[in-house]
Amino acid sequence: MTTTKTLDDWLAHCAQLRPGMDLSLERTVAVRRKLGIHFACPVIIVAGTNGKGSTCAMIESIARHAGYRTGLYQKPELVHFVERCRVNGEPVEADELALHFAAVEAARGDVELSTFEFSTLAITRLLSMAEVDIVILEVGLGGRFDSVNAFDADCAVITSIDLDHMQWLGPDRESIGLEKAQIMRPGVPAIVSDPVPPASVVAHAQAIGADLWLVGRDFNHSGDRQQWSFSGRGRRYSGMSYPGLRGANQLLNASGAIAALLALRNRLPITAQAVRTGLAMVDLPGRFQIVPGQPSLVLDVAHNPQAVSALALNLDAMGYFPRTQAVFGVMADKDVAGIIARLSPLVDVWHCCDLPNPRAATAAALAEQLQSATAARTGGAPQIHQHVDPASALQAAVALSQATDRIVVFGSFYTVGGVLRQGLPTLAAPHLGAAPGGPGEQAQRLVPG
Repeated sequence: MTTTKTLDDWLAHCAQLRPGMDLSLERTVAVRRKLGIHFACPVIIVAGTNGKGSTCAMIESIARHAGYRTGLYQKPELVHFVERCRVNGEPVEADELALHFAAVEAARGDVELSTFEFSTLAITRLLSMAEVDIVILEVGLGGRFDSVNAFDADCAVITSIDLDHMQWLGPDRESIGLEKAQIMRPGVPAIVSDPVPPASVVAHAQAIGADLWLVGRDFNHSGDRQQWSFSGRGRRYSGMSYPGLRGANQLLNASGAIAALLALRNRLPITAQAVRTGLAMVDLPGRFQIVPGQPSLVLDVAHNPQAVSALALNLDAMGYFPRTQAVFGVMADKDVAGIIARLSPLVDVWHCCDLPNPRAATAAALAEQLQSATAARTGGAPQIHQHVDPASALQAAVALSQATDRIVVFGSFYTVGGVLRQGLPTLAAPHLGAAPGGPGEQAQRLVPG
């Protein structure tokens, strides 16, 4: 099969077919059957509000360190679309993926697929033909009508659940949890790593006869400042180093990842060393990612109050910084007020930025909300600036920083991706002891990595 269209051509084509959001499985299932997509290896499907990407990355890393070839579908990308599809830890080539877009186009007939449906079919077709030992599929939104749910999981994982995408998933955690629980299948392991899951999740698992694994009942973790341990259904791993992904919440994600692989041990045996090494070596940009340099730079895709609360906790645990600046861009349909409330006690200077997405809140709208929310803050209102994009916002934050300050970039994948587009930033601080406004201070700059 050959195609003259590039991957960018195909993505532009998809955007014209069915713009907007239309949740349904019917179209994906119909075209999947025409394509004959089938997985000959175990499939793990991961849903949830927060922690999905981290859990997927941990499962992938452990499996790879156990010697298995892995296929991963994650979303969204930070910079390049090919980040969504990884084979054995590496993004696929754009030209290779374009061939599978062409196959979907040939099979769909008059079915109008959304970009997400189209790309899900193309990526899963590629993974089904990639000769891998395990496939990990991350749900994009919800579960019941997400295109990934067109495939049956050999193990389902549900991470923490919070209020997000409420216009599509429902007004409360019970409604949202029930939507996500639809990835479960009768008789199949269902790992729930939310320590306080909605009752609807547990009830649905019991109603369909899923093999439910709950935190505190079927698996658990404990730890101190030096190491941590996991226990669950006949296995215990003690004295482990903390995961390569930072943040206290990552132990929940790591526990869910171990439990998922433990549930599949009859088909994919995993050694204790693979668990230890896989978790220690896992890497996922944009999840409380601390970039070396002066000032300190933190990148986090947190975009709802629960995730931002975890971010605030992790920032607080970093130690003392004289001043914290925030580069902030977010979608307008998020709980912006809740996000601001969680982080505003830690931020001295806000840099609001526009994002390249029609759903995004404008920098001006964010600045207005910040003005209202922080006007009565003890210690005075913070500085608030507006910028045309995340890169400009980061550049401005650097210009206002001292070596001992901290900059946090958060609010959306588009926000973090916007500062990574030219590579990983390295912040060059003034020379120690330089006089304010002198040559050392003027030397402060942002250098693309």
